Amino acid sequence: MSEGRYSTYEVRVRAVNAIERGWCVGEAADAFGISRRTLHRWLTRYKDNGHDGLHRQPGSGRPRKLEELNEHDLRDIVLHPASAFGYETDLWTVGRLHGVIHDLYQVAVSRDTIWRSLREAGLTYQKPEREYYEIDEELRQKWRRYEVPKICKTVKNYRAILYFQDESNVSLTAFLSKTWALRGKTPKAPVTGKRGAVAALSAISKPGRLVFRLLEKRIASGEVIEFLAQMLKHHPHRHLVIVMDQAPPHVSKKTKAYIESQTRLHVFYLPKYSPDWNPDEKVWNYLKHQELKSHQAKTKDELKHLTRRKLQSMARRPKLLRGLFFRCCVSDLFG
Repeated sequence: MSEGRYSTYEVRVRAVNAIERGWCVGEAADAFGISRRTLHRWLTRYKDNGHDGLHRQPGSGRPRKLEELNEHDLRDIVLHPASAFGYETDLWTVGRLHGVIHDLYQVAVSRDTIWRSLREAGLTYQKPEREYYEIDEELRQKWRRYEVPKICKTVKNYRAILYFQDESNVSLTAFLSKTWALRGKTPKAPVTGKRGAVAALSAISKPGRLVFRLLEKRIASGEVIEFLAQMLKHHPHRHLVIVMDQAPPHVSKKTKAYIESQTRLHVFYLPKYSPDWNPDEKVWNYLKHQELKSHQAKTKDELKHLTRRKLQSMARRPKLLRGLFFRCCVSDLFG
């Protein structure tokens, strides 16, 4: 989160909670992508008014045209699915919100006013994360209640390094970023029409370490075992606690047999259909949508070299990686 973006109430609460758990101001500011001055201001407001002081403060200036709609009312609308207001899908656009406000309040406001009101209410325009229909929320809560303490205890008992591990495919078909152009004159971005991808494994730790491995074939049990062996070699004198999902190569007999044979390796599994609980997902999201957006690779070999270079650059930026780690909604459980 950059300083140019509006922070949400949740981010402000998590940043203050990190300080209360013993983090230093500099470390928390880096992890949450804010300045120390901003964090000190939040801490002062929290000291004076508790969590209520972390809500966005009203600004000065001329009276707003839409005075009847306060921040709470706006959030109450937007945090309900758009389908509850008669739309076909759940997602909000400014156009949809414009129509709902007009119907409810019988007032004509500009879309710029709506944009400004959304930002002041701590709302930002975001791409939703996938949430699977198959999610078992009861199972996820049991994991938080029983598995998290086991993970933390294992880390403490062995003075181990905690990693979250995941895999991904990096495609030759790049995500395109936006640019400025004349109205009605959509620019062209030259990309290859070839199909292909590079398979990759990575693992991220809370202090901001990143270990990765790139492959040109499908990831199976053998590749997972080789990556785990690479991690053990990377930390020759330390125990490793690794949290991963329940993908078939992770839970195969071959992989589990290898894990049981390694005295320094302790593996735990996330609940099924819970990619949002894996901080390593944030690494791949950042790589594809930031570092590799609009990439110009034309072959798998070029893509592999480019991906390796970008990941090596990220691995040398622990502040960035800590920020990615703590953007995960369960990261605080391991703080």
